[in-house]
Amino acid sequence: MSDTWFSSSDDAASRLGQAGYLADPATALTAYLAGVLEKPLLIEGPAGVGKTELAKAVARATGAGLVRLQCYEGLDEARALYEWNYKKQLLRIQASGSDQEWSETHDDIFTEEFLLTRPLLTAIRREEPTVLLIDEVDKTDVEVEGLLLELLSDFAVTIPELGTVSAVRRPFVVLTSNATRELSEAVKRRCLFLHLDYPDADRERAIVTSQVPGLDDRVAAQLVDVVSRLRELELKKAPSIAESVDWARTLIALQTDDLDEQTVAATLGVILKHSSDQARAVKELKLATTRGAG
Repeated sequence: MSDTWFSSSDDAASRLGQAGYLADPATALTAYLAGVLEKPLLIEGPAGVGKTELAKAVARATGAGLVRLQCYEGLDEARALYEWNYKKQLLRIQASGSDQEWSETHDDIFTEEFLLTRPLLTAIRREEPTVLLIDEVDKTDVEVEGLLLELLSDFAVTIPELGTVSAVRRPFVVLTSNATRELSEAVKRRCLFLHLDYPDADRERAIVTSQVPGLDDRVAAQLVDVVSRLRELELKKAPSIAESVDWARTLIALQTDDLDEQTVAATLGVILKHSSDQARAVKELKLATTRGAG
């Protein structure tokens, strides 16, 4: 059991709060359990609800380093785990000349000197406390999940030429998923699961006002109300929590003391990034504007 992470659910809530992340009870409890049980944490939910930010907040709250693997279609072992420095190996082969047996050369070039570590291998070799963020794992191919299984269960990876490399110190592992595809049961079995959704109005107002000091309470309530109504529309991309915070900062910059319809319409670009979404918002919210929305 590691004493690096959180001593209780309340401790997790408190320290995450000090790190700028207002966790609800379920999130604080799961973060605590992930640390005390040394189990990877799989967080699933729509984009923009704070999944990635939770991993960053755990790192800030505990003083751990953050190692991030950003997943994407086409990600392979060479980008996720490790690869060999082929150019350097070639130079060594050329330098060894013809006097050396191939078996000797082979043993010589597959050593630490020629190993290029990528995020997964880097994380388990660190001696310092580490949060390993495997972000948007649902964007990878199914084959990549196979690469993760050994790491998620044994905190180790196998390099055929060197053998098994086990974690020096188990990292706090966070996987995030927007649920664009179903992850394998094998991955899910190895993880604690947390579903995050958009916060309720009170929590989002608390998040926004904690991130943007000086925001008028009435404006904050108006902002949260509009964002909530926008999320109920069928938009290409609903406003994220980070965009709510950006919008609050925008209103501070504009010295706005009333979020009226014209102000909402004039600043929609801060929270809606598709012209079709803006047009729908103008129509559905019946905003008083003459600006082109799409």
